[in-house]
Amino acid sequence: MSKSALITGILGQDGPYLADFLLRKGYKVYGLIRRYSNPNFSNLDYLNVTNKVDYVEGDMNDEASLLNLIRGLHPDEVYNLAAQSFVKASFEQAKLTTEVNSLGPLYLLNAIKFFSPTTKFYQASTSEMFGLQHTNGYQDEKTPFHPRSPYGVSKVYAYWITVNYRESYGLFTCNGILFNHESPIRGIQFVTRKITDGVAKIKLGLVKELRLGNLEAKRDWGFADDYVEAMYLMMQQKNPDDYVIGTGESHSVREFVEIAFKSIGIADWKKYVVIDPQFKRPAEVPNLKAKADKARKNLGWKPKVAFDELVEIMVKADLKRYGSR
Repeated sequence: MSKSALITGILGQDGPYLADFLLRKGYKVYGLIRRYSNPNFSNLDYLNVTNKVDYVEGDMNDEASLLNLIRGLHPDEVYNLAAQSFVKASFEQAKLTTEVNSLGPLYLLNAIKFFSPTTKFYQASTSEMFGLQHTNGYQDEKTPFHPRSPYGVSKVYAYWITVNYRESYGLFTCNGILFNHESPIRGIQFVTRKITDGVAKIKLGLVKELRLGNLEAKRDWGFADDYVEAMYLMMQQKNPDDYVIGTGESHSVREFVEIAFKSIGIADWKKYVVIDPQFKRPAEVPNLKAKADKARKNLGWKPKVAFDELVEIMVKADLKRYGSR
């Protein structure tokens, strides 16, 4: 009998990649969607999985809907990928960010506790929880949290409530502390996709400039398709645990820009980039770099796509979107 999995955040970036991965493993995949008048399935369409997922209605802010959902489905696994995940917006919409990112996981955990205690639960945690903290220049599972945004703060609560339900009720719950991971279906508001989309438009003569904020911020960037495999592997272990997932490399926004422009044959990228203060955060996280030794040892996981390759994949995809082959 095939396993079943419920994915929240199915319309985002990671949801379609995870759905595709699980479907290839033979899972029956349920995708949680809110009652939209016109839901956007473009990310699922990109991976050709739209018609292979069973959609169920619910809302991360409505505990009753999640209780009823888990009671009816009894899924083998729940992957909570739903979030207000745009860091800049979290400063402007702190309450919404907290409700979705903190209380949503709590509601799901309660539903599992009451109605389906054998269901395994995965919480999408984030490197933004670390903020300013590091150990010898990197972050791992033992690094303390010091979030620098309402988004990071909300995710710290979700992390600890996931740990608490594991320790208090014996549930199989785990946190994947994923560092930045990107793809051609990354939201256009995120800096990586903003760069690749802007570079594609410049190449095709559609715009003349790319407006950005802090070019010196450094991140550990990987490919989303690699990272959903790590989520799956965490859920297949005998005992639940929490894992840092990342490449172990740190690159600046400036480097991302340079490689993106280089991929379209433009060396002097500075002629096209304008620094705009409106895109800078109130509190910046200067440098994130994962030490994912635990995941490599216990899960046998490692990234497959290199940084340069990731940037080029995204630029090519955006060029294709605008009709350039």
